[in-house]
Amino acid sequence: MRRRLMAATAAAFLALGTLAVAQGRLASPAGTAATEIGGKYVTGPEEPIYQGGKWIEVRYSRPIKRGRDLFGSGADYGKALNAGAPVWRAGANVTTRLKTELPLVIGDKTVRPGEYSLFIDLKPSTWTFIVSSWPAQTRFDPSNKQALWGSFDYTPAKDVVRMPMQLDTLPFSVDQLSWEFIDMSAAGGRLAIMWDKMMASVPFKVGT
Repeated sequence: MRRRLMAATAAAFLALGTLAVAQGRLASPAGTAATEIGGKYVTGPEEPIYQGGKWIEVRYSRPIKRGRDLFGSGADYGKALNAGAPVWRAGANVTTRLKTELPLVIGDKTVRPGEYSLFIDLKPSTWTFIVSSWPAQTRFDPSNKQALWGSFDYTPAKDVVRMPMQLDTLPFSVDQLSWEFIDMSAAGGRLAIMWDKMMASVPFKVGT
């Protein structure tokens, strides 16, 4: 039953995407948040050039609020966004992905350079940030058990980091979901997700 629901949900997402493309606009377009740190400016032929930096990037899909009660309340908190999955994909459609060219220390865990999937476990007043080594499907394939579509069939077996997020109420409403790097320095910063009037973030440091 759950498999049929998952397949039907994925098919609905793909159908909506196809309709949106036909209309010339994606319902949840691709988004990227990126930062480059660890380099330095050197003299260039016309202007200073930043060299030696390493990239950290999050790739995700950007759903629009469209008047919805996004998070719900009580026993139903987060269920609409999870769409039957055990955790939230922290975006839409494909799995949200983190790519880092340098080690990141999140909490007491080190995330080595590479590519990872990002999820959020939504609970009232408590969001848990998850970095996972689960690979991601680029197109929905129900026969592929080695990679995830969104967060369907997620298990914690491949978790690299689980960390409570800091939750803040924004003084404005963000209509289209956004991941951002904030409070950045050469030593690290915070990775934040913003949607509606919620901002959830986790601090990280540059590792060795």
